[in-house]
Amino acid sequence: MKYLCLVYLEEQQADEPAPPEQRIMTAELLDFRDTLRASGHDVASSSLQPADTATTIRVRNGRILMEDGPFARANDQLDGFYLIEAGDLNDAIRIAARMPSARIGSVEIRPVREIDPARSATEHLNGQMRS
Repeated sequence: MKYLCLVYLEEQQADEPAPPEQRIMTAELLDFRDTLRASGHDVASSSLQPADTATTIRVRNGRILMEDGPFARANDQLDGFYLIEAGDLNDAIRIAARMPSARIGSVEIRPVREIDPARSATEHLNGQMRS
């Protein structure tokens, strides 16, 4: 099963210049990503640009409403993600707990909902998907 692991950091932590600790963390992140790939757990992963580069959109009554910046207003901002393949939630938790970013921020783990093209859009929206 696929899980999306969303990495949140305080914006200041993500934007600070690269002191020795930051270089160590970057090396750990790259090593971790290599380990995930070697184990077959990595589907995709990346760091994101700072939150002030985000654009949030909503479509209401056929109109696109845009807002600069992220939707959430909080100290912690989405900094990156890992899309992983794990046996179950416990396996995903074990993988996420090894992420270096978990030591300085937080990691939200969300199961990915596979969309079955044979089901109607209404069934998907109502959460009536059955495996």
